[in-house]
Amino acid sequence: MTQHPAPRRYPTAASTAAFPGRRRLALAGLVGLMLLAAPAHRAFGTETVADDGEIPIITAHGIGTFDELKLPPDFAHLSYVNPDAPRGGEISIWGFGGFDSMHPYTTRGRAGALSSIFFESLLEGTADEVGASYCLVCETIEYPEDRSWVIFHMRPEARFSDGSPLTAHDVVFSFNILKEKGLPDFRVVLAQQVASAEALDDHTVRFDFVEDWPKRDLPALVGGLPIFSEAHYVENDRDFEASSMEPLLGSGPYVLERVVPGQTLVYRRNPDYWGWDVPMMQGRSNFDQIRIEYFADFDAAFQGFTSGQYTFRTENRASLWAEGYDFPAVQRGHVVQATLPDGTLAPGQSFVFNLRREQFQDPRVREAIGLMFNYEWANETLFHGLYDRIHSFWENSELAAEGLPTPEELAILEPIADLLPPGALTEPAVMAPESGPRQLDRGNLRRASALLDEAGWDSVGGDGLRRNAAGETLRVEFLNDSQSFDRIINPYVENLRRLGVDARHTRVDSAQLTNRERSYDFDMTTDQVRTSLIPGSGLKQYFGSETADVSVFNKMGIRSEAVDRLIDVVLATETREEMIHATRALDRVLRAYRPWVPQWFKAEHWVAYYDMYEHPEEMPPFALGHLDFWWYNTDKAEALRAAGALR
Repeated sequence: MTQHPAPRRYPTAASTAAFPGRRRLALAGLVGLMLLAAPAHRAFGTETVADDGEIPIITAHGIGTFDELKLPPDFAHLSYVNPDAPRGGEISIWGFGGFDSMHPYTTRGRAGALSSIFFESLLEGTADEVGASYCLVCETIEYPEDRSWVIFHMRPEARFSDGSPLTAHDVVFSFNILKEKGLPDFRVVLAQQVASAEALDDHTVRFDFVEDWPKRDLPALVGGLPIFSEAHYVENDRDFEASSMEPLLGSGPYVLERVVPGQTLVYRRNPDYWGWDVPMMQGRSNFDQIRIEYFADFDAAFQGFTSGQYTFRTENRASLWAEGYDFPAVQRGHVVQATLPDGTLAPGQSFVFNLRREQFQDPRVREAIGLMFNYEWANETLFHGLYDRIHSFWENSELAAEGLPTPEELAILEPIADLLPPGALTEPAVMAPESGPRQLDRGNLRRASALLDEAGWDSVGGDGLRRNAAGETLRVEFLNDSQSFDRIINPYVENLRRLGVDARHTRVDSAQLTNRERSYDFDMTTDQVRTSLIPGSGLKQYFGSETADVSVFNKMGIRSEAVDRLIDVVLATETREEMIHATRALDRVLRAYRPWVPQWFKAEHWVAYYDMYEHPEEMPPFALGHLDFWWYNTDKAEALRAAGALR
């Protein structure tokens, strides 16, 4: 978890945590869907031989990864849900800042939380398997063993929320509109990797893939795209690239009930949803309403929870978790404070450099700036010692590089030795620096000073700031929209100024932050560099040279031929063991570039909620799922109302 209260970079990020199977539908969903896919197995599938007698054709109810699919074709429900969970009631959460759009697939405007909730996809992932995608809108998936194409046989009963049929033509339309007018990440990936999409009939759609591109991820990539209604789009004369408060028509179990621009969103469960009998949907989408209340101030948001303005809170502030939950509703037992396990990767939260900036071109400068962030002091002084440090882009997993390169890693790295950053082959994997208990670690100050001297920032003026040969100061602006981060950034700025860096902390509102990040108008900002337990094509969105100036995810702007080559190696792996070694090699090289100042994480969910919600006894490892497979207890809710605990 992170120190940030609520999703602040990705307005729809709440849906990725709450709806594990719908991770592909969020604003960052393209990355999620690409990272979850990998080679399929024939477990529970049937195999026939193609007409040419050479390429076996697999027909199955989903597509797996290096492991077999966990669920058989006739599964009744997901293993971690309560299929008998009652439906009803409301759950309410909070959002930060505001919103001015209900269209999460354009760079214009700031989309409302959960605004991808309307849309479904052919395939859907689960919260207890890595790399498994099961049919949702489709009934079966058909593909050759080499994955050069895929055919989806769709459920004829699928309907959009207005009752109109959802057909293969809508799937093709959605693919084309995303490729032509969607977020830059969609445009790049779909154009490069997918050769064509064709509706074979009303309920059968075929995708063919670019011949020379690794096929491992591609069936799940196209199967995870959101599906829009073509008729609704055309009839309303929509501009897909324009921001709009009118959502596109989808087929999901929730529809928009009420919106107060910038303040409140209410989604209503659709009783006429087409998919209530589909096995993937049993025990899920249990709340009649999901409400999001927006707050511009983090402290006001917490006070709103204590007074019952909203009823479920995932806590991300260590100081509040340690000291703040002593208000009357907790003391009276009306609010539950719980710690639940979180088996996901660390979110990659970090201060990231904008490598497009001239002052950050020298890695010694980046290393020096990183040395001045005292995580140990912040953790003990500000976070009550509750966090662990991030060192790797795959922290908290077996994919993180450790120590010196292994023989398997060397076999991957040595052929591109001339492209690698210094030390990648001969030194242990770069770790975040350690600091002493005082805010300013003088040993790190001396090391950082020497690095800046070597990098040519060795002229100190009367103002105490370092300058290069041209007389320019080493300027670093931290862009921030979070008041809870003031106490973290301000000491960091103080340390940097002691080093002679012209460091500044600039507070902006959430809309300004979004606009400046999307236009790459920043020096350093806090980002979540998300990866996956099965890295796929999404690596190009975060780290690929081709997306450095177009991706909403590659905020760092990494351009490295070595990284590009290693991404291709990861994408071409065919076994779990190969994938592990290739990912460790990539992680090692990325860290050697020092493109970030990693922050912290915790392998737990901190949650507080009014005691009227329940969840399965055995929770899945990869999602909290509070908006997905939790449910409402009417008797408990009535008891809270009788006690005056609810508004």
